[in-house]
Amino acid sequence: MAVSIESIKTDYPLPVYNYRVEIGGEAVAFSEVSGLSIAYETTTYLASPTTRGAPGPDMMIMPAQPVAPTITLRRGIVRKTSIKHLYAWLRTVQINQIEKKDVFVRLCDEKGEAVVSWKIGNAFPVKLDAPTFDAKSNDAAIETMELKGDYITIEEA
Repeated sequence: MAVSIESIKTDYPLPVYNYRVEIGGEAVAFSEVSGLSIAYETTTYLASPTTRGAPGPDMMIMPAQPVAPTITLRRGIVRKTSIKHLYAWLRTVQINQIEKKDVFVRLCDEKGEAVVSWKIGNAFPVKLDAPTFDAKSNDAAIETMELKGDYITIEEA
């Protein structure tokens, strides 16, 4: 049985390499993005048993506050964009004038159009790791930036 192109587009998973990151509405290239998870703390409610002879209290576990996401972005250091986008943004935290921005990670189809987007609301940088320097290596200098956000939402295109 032959598989049609339309079937492949709708029934097969999208590859993870075709994505786009936008920080404050401006596209910035990253080689890796991780930490896109939505999680909630839980609360346990205990109540006295409602039936006679029940063994202990009734227990109900419920979702509570959302957990603030931590997103990790990795990229090669590029003179033009690293300083313009990441270092300047990090400086706003250092001088206590935090500039929170919405960050979008968009998974794209073969045409480069967004299919699913993760929005990290009110994100700001909390950590920047410089690359590991090694005189015996010719690897690209990769920096790692961690962002903290208020929430993550998932949007379908």
